[in-house]
Amino acid sequence: MMRSGSAVLTNAVGLHARPSVKLTQLAKSFSGTVEFALAPDGPWTDAKSPVKVMRVRAAKGATLHVRTQGVDADAALAAIIDLVQRQFDEH
Repeated sequence: MMRSGSAVLTNAVGLHARPSVKLTQLAKSFSGTVEFALAPDGPWTDAKSPVKVMRVRAAKGATLHVRTQGVDADAALAAIIDLVQRQFDEH
């Protein structure tokens, strides 16, 4: 079962070094697939890959579209959206 949602990046630097690491670490804590994109139709990036996440370079104000799949899809989606809304705990 696939789940999807989105959140706006409101932290000062967007999805750069520290936020990318936090996103990747959180995504890896779930067994299912965790992907994100800057557009609703992709291209989709594996949130468990630090190199791929850093390559996206999403700026403040960008909408992060998230999709998850697997037995923990609901929990993964909620956790990723929550992390973005908490500004990666950088405030």
